[in-house]
Amino acid sequence: MELLRKGKVKEVYALDSERLLFKFTDNISVFDKIIPSQIPGKGISLCRTAAFWFRKIDKAGIKNHFLEAKDADMIVRRFQILQRAENEKENYLIPLEFITRYYLAGSLYDRLKSGKLDFRKLGFSHMPKYGEKLPEAFFEITTKFEAYDRKVSWQEAGEIGGLEKKEIEEIREIILRIDKIIRSEVEKRNLIHVDGKKEFALGPERQIYVVDTFGTLDEDRWWDKERYEQGEIVQLSKEFVRQYYRRIGYFEKLQKARKQSVEEPPIPPLPPNMVEKVATLYRETYSRITGESWD
Repeated sequence: MELLRKGKVKEVYALDSERLLFKFTDNISVFDKIIPSQIPGKGISLCRTAAFWFRKIDKAGIKNHFLEAKDADMIVRRFQILQRAENEKENYLIPLEFITRYYLAGSLYDRLKSGKLDFRKLGFSHMPKYGEKLPEAFFEITTKFEAYDRKVSWQEAGEIGGLEKKEIEEIREIILRIDKIIRSEVEKRNLIHVDGKKEFALGPERQIYVVDTFGTLDEDRWWDKERYEQGEIVQLSKEFVRQYYRRIGYFEKLQKARKQSVEEPPIPPLPPNMVEKVATLYRETYSRITGESWD
């Protein structure tokens, strides 16, 4: 079994010319940094959650690369990584991430607060607060396989991904269909699906396939619906960990180093009590998302 890629949270192995094995680790990363702490059960949580959603969208007739999963291992259909000179080819992984947001949170709020984004571009007639529901879904595209993800226009996305405008539009429609399935499912268990990112590939005859993983605590943001309606935002995703590093001042130091192009400060490990809290979060929110027991 050949190791093809070792990512921040999973390892990718070639089983044969048509299949890959994803091995989900207990690593956790934020701000493009791998935290030097292991989260017990996190790999199993990610794999189980992603498998749950792949089975759901498969029943809905949405093409995807999922084949089977057990514990922290997932077997998927293999796609090649796209090179710019091969844009005319089929059966390749699109080197982009597609983000759709339904509430004002995360980096979208940071951009709004810093003045880099006009609130009117989000459809608001007023300066919104953190957590407000967006008037309509906000769709963005970022790079993948670069040192840091960066937002790109539809035109640049087409150039990087070898995509026509109509194919990007089709991807957006697929995302909206998937997110409708997600909302319908998790609202039964008092969850709000805030936002999420997804990845795609082009198969035979340039058919679009959903690949990698989605709908987990790593790719998507979740809030408790009842507490939200009472005016409180309870983070039920990896955002809980990001907020910790913001509180202790690490994020501010990291941003300053990146702006000044100097050596970045190493990310400190999570204290034992935080490791326990995060492990519990991944176990319990898996059950909230899927309705399935952890055991």
